[in-house]
Amino acid sequence: MTGIVYKSTGSWYTVKTDLGAVYDCRIKGKFRLKGIKSTNPIAVGDVVDFDIETLDNVTTGIIHTIHDRENYIVRKSVNLSKQTHIIASNIDQVFLLITINNPPTLTSFIDRFLVTTQAYGIKTVLVFNKMDTYDDDNVMEVKYLESVYRKIGYECIEVSAMTGQNIEHLKGLMKDKTSMFAGHSGVGKSTLVNAIEPDLDLKTKEISMQHMQGQHTTTFAEMYDLSFGAKIIDTPGIKGFGVVDMDKEEIGDYFPEFFALKQDCKFNNCLHVEEPHCAVKDALDKDEVSFSRYRSYLQILEGDDEHYRTEEWMK
Repeated sequence: MTGIVYKSTGSWYTVKTDLGAVYDCRIKGKFRLKGIKSTNPIAVGDVVDFDIETLDNVTTGIIHTIHDRENYIVRKSVNLSKQTHIIASNIDQVFLLITINNPPTLTSFIDRFLVTTQAYGIKTVLVFNKMDTYDDDNVMEVKYLESVYRKIGYECIEVSAMTGQNIEHLKGLMKDKTSMFAGHSGVGKSTLVNAIEPDLDLKTKEISMQHMQGQHTTTFAEMYDLSFGAKIIDTPGIKGFGVVDMDKEEIGDYFPEFFALKQDCKFNNCLHVEEPHCAVKDALDKDEVSFSRYRSYLQILEGDDEHYRTEEWMK
């Protein structure tokens, strides 16, 4: 039988067939011997083939084949730095939720995430959440960030699960697509999903005031079918985001504004750091390229990956 993985708990997988039948499945043992460096060889969104097995009147599935993935979102495993963690696969688009405070989302995190989605060709929309909680300075910061990211081609939406601001617009973008919601713990992913589809009633928690940090309410990624013809993947809060498997020469290609200038650099393999006649550095000097974006680029280029695990919440 063939189905889509809707939930992964590490050892068991919830798989749904085209006919709507749902099975609890596990992996055939040999999967773990194939040298897969990921902490989770099967991810939510994967299309899998499985056999049915009934023991003591309990029917379960044994997954034996994973179909090729169209794309996936991957990051470094926080606990096992030499391994990767596939967050989800076969995604049409990602909504990256951003909050100015409670908790703050740093531009370094946003940029690392965008580099990964750019590399795998996944459309990403920046969703500025909790707009109803912001004072004038916070709103100004949102407007500034929107100007930075819209300039390089990213769609930005201001939303509020509490007031309903732009919820219908969000639903329109999601219709007939598989979307993933991502962001730090506490940015309001589950609350926003509940506003989009109240019948789901996902669990939510208050922000931990001690650390101004979200508490992990979504333990595992899970996909849901929505009433208006959409699929959504709700994911655990991501504290940091380590970029995986990129050569230094290609990192700049995943910054769209750098890639657009690359042809004007003197050297074809320009890293935009110390090389003479670099179009990216010239644009930076003229304020045509965002300094925060360039700083993020240098951090990734230098392999400054400690940031993805130790990113401070208050800076």
